[in-house]
Amino acid sequence: MKFRHALTLAAVLAAPQAFSATAACSGQAPSGELTASRIAAANSTRAEPGLYEGPVWIKDTLYFSDFSFGPGFPSRILKLDASGKVSVAIDDSGSNGLATDGAGNILAATHKFKSVSLYTLDGKRSDVVGKFEGKVFNSPNDMALAADGTLYFSDPDFQRAAAPGGQDKTRVYRVGGDGKITVVDDTLKNPNGVSLSPKDDVLYVNGMVGEHGVLRAYPIVNGVPQQGKDLVEKLGVPDGMAIDCQGNIYVTEHTDKRLRVFTPAGKQIATIKVDANVTNAAFGGADGKTLYITGAGALWQIKLDVTGAPY
Repeated sequence: MKFRHALTLAAVLAAPQAFSATAACSGQAPSGELTASRIAAANSTRAEPGLYEGPVWIKDTLYFSDFSFGPGFPSRILKLDASGKVSVAIDDSGSNGLATDGAGNILAATHKFKSVSLYTLDGKRSDVVGKFEGKVFNSPNDMALAADGTLYFSDPDFQRAAAPGGQDKTRVYRVGGDGKITVVDDTLKNPNGVSLSPKDDVLYVNGMVGEHGVLRAYPIVNGVPQQGKDLVEKLGVPDGMAIDCQGNIYVTEHTDKRLRVFTPAGKQIATIKVDANVTNAAFGGADGKTLYITGAGALWQIKLDVTGAPY
C-alpha cells in the first residue's frame, strides 16, 4: 500500500503526483514475537564493516543504501529486483536514508553532500535542500514526505566527518513546499528515524534523551508540527521506522537486533527479531505486505497481513 504523494521543493522535483490509489486498509497487524528471514542473496560482499540503510520500494524493486565506516563513509545504492537478484543501482551515492517522489525518483539523505538529494534512477543527482542559515547540514539521516508537499528530515552527526562543515546542533527540520526551512526540534540527541502517520497528521521521530531512546510524536495542525510528546520511552538505540496502513509504528532498535511494533497510542503489540544489528524498515512486495528490514550488511523480510508505506 502506498499512501504518500509527491514532493515539490524549489522546483527540483516533479509536479505533485499521488502514488497509486489505495484500497481500504484491511488485515491484521502483527502480534506476539516474530522472526524475519535473512535474504541470503543480499549478504554484504564488502571486505570492511558497514550498514545497509533506507529501504524504499519503487514499482517492483527494493532500493537501499550500502555504506561503510571508512573515510568519507563511502556509500552506494543497491537494488533487489523481483527475481531476487541484488545489483548496484547508483554507485557513489553518498546516501543513508531513502524515500521516493511520485515520479519514481529516489530521495536520499546524503552525508557525502550534507544535503537531501534527488536521484533519478540513472544516477543523476540534484540538491533538494542543502543549507540552513548559511551552513551545510551535519549528516542528513532519514526523512518523510507529506501530501501537502512538506519534507521532514533528521540531521544527527553520525556521519558528520564525511565532508567539511555542519551545524552547531543536531535537529529535526521541516521544509515547506516553498522551500522555507524551520526547526521542528533541537532537543533530541542525534534524532534518527522519521515517519508520518497515514493521514499525515502526526510526525514521529526517534532519538536519544540522555542515555535513553524515545519515540516522540508531534501532532500536525494546519501543516505545522506542534509540541512533541514522548510516546514510547526507554527504547534500545532507536534507528529507522516503518508505518503500516493502520498507523502502527515499527521502530528498529539497532543493537537489540529487533523491531518493536507500537500502536498510535504507544502500546506495544509485537516484536520482530533479526540476527544482526538493525537499521530501518519499509513495506513492499507485489501486495505491499512484505516488510523489508535493513541492518549490518544484511537484508531481511517477513510476510505480514497488513500493508504499509514504501519507506
